[in-house]
Amino acid sequence: MDFTLLLIIIFLALVFDYINGFHDAANSIATIVATKVLTPFQAVLWAAFFNFLAYWVFGFGVADTVAKTAHTSSIDLITILAGVIAAIIWNIITWLKGIPSSSSHTLIGGFAGAAIAHGLSSVTDPEHAGFKIVNWFKAAKEGELVPSGVVIVIIFIIFAPLLGMIISYFISLWLMYSSKKNIYPKLFTLLFMALVSWFLYSVMIPFEEIKKPRFESEFWSVITEPHNIKWFLVAFIFYSLALFNLFFSILSTAKAEAVLKKMQLLSSAAFSLGHGGNDSQKVMGIIAAAVAVYIKTNPDIDLSAGWLDLNVVLPSDKDGIKIDGVMPSWIPLTCYTVIALGTLSGGWKIVKTMGSKITKVTAFEGVVAESAGALTLFTTEHFKIPVSTTHTITGSIIGVGVTKRVSAVRWGVTVKLLWAWILTIPVSALLAALIYFLLKIFI
Repeated sequence: MDFTLLLIIIFLALVFDYINGFHDAANSIATIVATKVLTPFQAVLWAAFFNFLAYWVFGFGVADTVAKTAHTSSIDLITILAGVIAAIIWNIITWLKGIPSSSSHTLIGGFAGAAIAHGLSSVTDPEHAGFKIVNWFKAAKEGELVPSGVVIVIIFIIFAPLLGMIISYFISLWLMYSSKKNIYPKLFTLLFMALVSWFLYSVMIPFEEIKKPRFESEFWSVITEPHNIKWFLVAFIFYSLALFNLFFSILSTAKAEAVLKKMQLLSSAAFSLGHGGNDSQKVMGIIAAAVAVYIKTNPDIDLSAGWLDLNVVLPSDKDGIKIDGVMPSWIPLTCYTVIALGTLSGGWKIVKTMGSKITKVTAFEGVVAESAGALTLFTTEHFKIPVSTTHTITGSIIGVGVTKRVSAVRWGVTVKLLWAWILTIPVSALLAALIYFLLKIFI
């Protein structure tokens, strides 16, 4: 029975991953479609490719955070199943209504809500009973800058779009300042490039610190290290903008527009990469948690059950010694493939909301919003924080709109989106709790 439940959870988690793909397709393609750089069909192909490419770029930090939403030692498979079902239902409802809600927070809210229902009704251990079953807050360990837990995820409902908005606002000002025929913007850009070069050099992992080099060559091992790849991508985004800034003032309006449209291909690709790496990891975390619970309740099973390699180990600490996690390759490969297929299916109602209803978007705004969104996603993924790609790109688009004038942003639409964001976690949690009690009756 447990193995059947595990297979159902894996299947439904992948269904959620697929829905996430077409639900959030608009996040990375809305601006590129609105500016007519690509047709809708070309745009989804472009986004799907980079969603899948994220498999070779990102690690499993976000997946680990999601897997530890609740204490896996105190939950059962029905808890996870209820959370996944609730997440699917809320995602479909918001998709049908054309509301760009967060698939990430839907999944975390569902998982937490089902866990609380389990903690209140079935857990007797006082350490994890009731609301204590959820990992609400965990202080940062040595070497970590940001705490973890559901509270941090909730905080980033506001902070992620705010960060995207701030970054896009300053990139917009930087670009507009550089359009002036003056030496000072160029000097500022050159100084900025030097500072970023120093920062990137300081955060790269050298060959000596790479635990599992992919190649014998030091050069290729450093280049292909997932941690380093993310920062190389950040450098690529930044230096593309910086080089454009250096020549912006000597370009005609038509030439600048043509260059910006080509740059938008790069910025949308970067955001799609961030979307794939961020959102697929959440499903990976749910599947990993389900397998970990299955192994806990069935300690005598063969961990290599045919095609389904079950050797999943969540990162943990025991007697002060850090235990590294283990993620069988079939989990990330399947999740990245499915989200890419979901993106190919599109999500045109939400494309319309993101691409035109918030503010009018040109190639300039598209490049800025997608670049800011990608930088935000790479940064939060680096700190293992599951954020909403929907919230991030929305905040980035708002930041661009504000640079024109505050009234350029359609605040009525934005306020409605904000309400959807605020309600997502509690609604998903309540729905998951109800589904949990129903499943307990029949299973």
